[in-house]
Amino acid sequence: MTIHTPGAILKGAQREETAQKAKDWYLQGCTIQSTAEKIGRSYGATRQLLLEAGVKLRPRGGTRTRFGSADR
Repeated sequence: MTIHTPGAILKGAQREETAQKAKDWYLQGCTIQSTAEKIGRSYGATRQLLLEAGVKLRPRGGTRTRFGSADR
């Protein structure tokens, strides 16, 4: 994958390639923030690329446990 200059506008095939790479990392379990760091984009730009790539984003906040559950 080509390393992009941060802030450079991504168009056409370059945008699709970057979106696909971001999608692959995100679906492997990376966070949006860590994916953004890998592709050299901001959080918001990376989130937009993921949405354009058809990714269903995970809920925010990680794993939650219920108060008083037996698992604690």
